[in-house]
Amino acid sequence: MNEIKTKLARARTKLIMDKPFLGALVLRLKTQPAQEWCVTCATDARSFYYNPSYIKALNINQVQFVLAHEALHCALSHFARREHRNKHRWDLACDYAINPLLVADGLTPPPGVWFPECYKDMIAEEIYPMIEENNADEPMDRHIYDDDQQKQPDGNNSNQPNGEHQKDKENYRSPQNESSFAEEEVEIDSGNAPQPPPLTNTECQNLDIQWQQRLAGAMQQALQSGKLSGALARMVDHLLQPQLPWRMLLARYMTTTARNDYSYTRPSRREGTAIFPSQHSAQLEVVVALDISGSVSDDEMAQFLAEINALKGQIRARVTLLACDAELSQESPWIYEPWEELKTSHELTGGGGTSFKPIFDYVDMEMQPPDLLLYFTDAEGDFPKIVPIYPVIWLVKGKRKVPWGQRIQLN
Repeated sequence: MNEIKTKLARARTKLIMDKPFLGALVLRLKTQPAQEWCVTCATDARSFYYNPSYIKALNINQVQFVLAHEALHCALSHFARREHRNKHRWDLACDYAINPLLVADGLTPPPGVWFPECYKDMIAEEIYPMIEENNADEPMDRHIYDDDQQKQPDGNNSNQPNGEHQKDKENYRSPQNESSFAEEEVEIDSGNAPQPPPLTNTECQNLDIQWQQRLAGAMQQALQSGKLSGALARMVDHLLQPQLPWRMLLARYMTTTARNDYSYTRPSRREGTAIFPSQHSAQLEVVVALDISGSVSDDEMAQFLAEINALKGQIRARVTLLACDAELSQESPWIYEPWEELKTSHELTGGGGTSFKPIFDYVDMEMQPPDLLLYFTDAEGDFPKIVPIYPVIWLVKGKRKVPWGQRIQLN
């Protein structure tokens, strides 16, 4: 055990020195041996559990990978993001999201750790629907912060007897009383830890907030030291942004653009002498652009068009629909009046590169400046260098930034 504890301490120290972002997160987890129930390693979002035989068989570089892997599960709030999803597929998706980040950061995975290259730069929510329901792969570790049963609000989980659950709970400090623990470095425990119960909803919410704060603090430390890889920086920046539903944001921006006002025009004499304000609306001219280069699925396009269709009738919007990859689609444009259903009978397929310039060139040359332009894309392409005079909203799938305009994340 002394040899194993020394190896873990060396791995943590090396992470702190070489990769301060990951090192700062690893320090937040109490390290506990758990040979009886843990085959490799595990986490409950508060501690790092390990089988001593497993750690003994790894070299120091592989131990760093294992420590960072568990810390990222917690820092990325995987324990709070599963929602309705199947636990096994979600656990695989979380592993597939983390492992490419660690490999890209120069860490060495243990033997048997595999992940498909197609999942690179994707988050767990994007990976999950790509995993088949009967997938026989196994996660690298155990995620014991939840189970297949629904968590009860503040009480026991249904898969454990009340007495056993309460006994286990007494061995762990609650997140509400963890403020001092959050600011100190944790020590390695020499005992053989029992398997902790899954988190309740209240514990999950409190730990989610704590790990968000720790994630932001670790990122700040790493940026100050100049040691934060681009892939991790993009992932953290994406997760720290407010994750509001894109439909809500889109409706907010489109409604704000609507030209609703009050008129005090004198009415006819037959209506009386008093002048009361009346609301009037002017028709909006909206351009909707679709990226058909292949990065956005047909189902996602259909959902986007359905949402625009629902909104345009409410704000009296006349929609000009354009499709583009590297060039403007030959079938474009499609024009829909406020009372017409927004849909296209054409198959929107592209496949070339992506350039956003043809859309804006068409609008500048063939149209009057619209009241709003909505662009549905992954934001990977050539942007015009000149910012248009009309407002632009980018509905972005992925983590790419846009140089100008308002960006809405497709969650």
